[in-house]
Amino acid sequence: MSAQPDSELSPPRPAGQAPDARLLTEAVTRLRRALRASIRTDYPWETLPMAQVELLQVLGEHSPARVSDLATRQRLAPSTVSGLIGQMINAGLVARDVDPADRRASVVTLTDAGREQLAAWTTAHERRMDAALAALDDAERLAISGALPALFRLARVLGEQADGTADRDLGDAAPR
Repeated sequence: MSAQPDSELSPPRPAGQAPDARLLTEAVTRLRRALRASIRTDYPWETLPMAQVELLQVLGEHSPARVSDLATRQRLAPSTVSGLIGQMINAGLVARDVDPADRRASVVTLTDAGREQLAAWTTAHERRMDAALAALDDAERLAISGALPALFRLARVLGEQADGTADRDLGDAAPR
């Protein structure tokens, strides 16, 4: 098993760039693209943009939430999240309510339709990922499983570097 990607698909490495960093970036990029494309196989009617799916995922774990909290968690501008939330309200996926802790503020919650959409998306992704993992040999699956804690830690470190803060409650643990 080689850590090297297909040579015809790999661009030459820029001078001074660490091979592991380049390969990891390339692997993550390819994995995200493949996940986005493969979901259409099991879920071809789905037109929900990934940014909205990711907000549904956050709301599935942290609901209700203020727009500012969602923006912080997703590392997006509050105006961007507000626009996405507006689209999701129109689609019936989320609702905006008064924050019981501060009646001047509002919070966003998943609707039943939003929960159903999130569950269907998650099921389709897990089914595709399970099938892909089943196509690997035992050693490859073990390597991926063993790498997961380090990948979550790497994501945390990158997030901390990006905003200069510790992500204590933004992702310390692997998602469920």
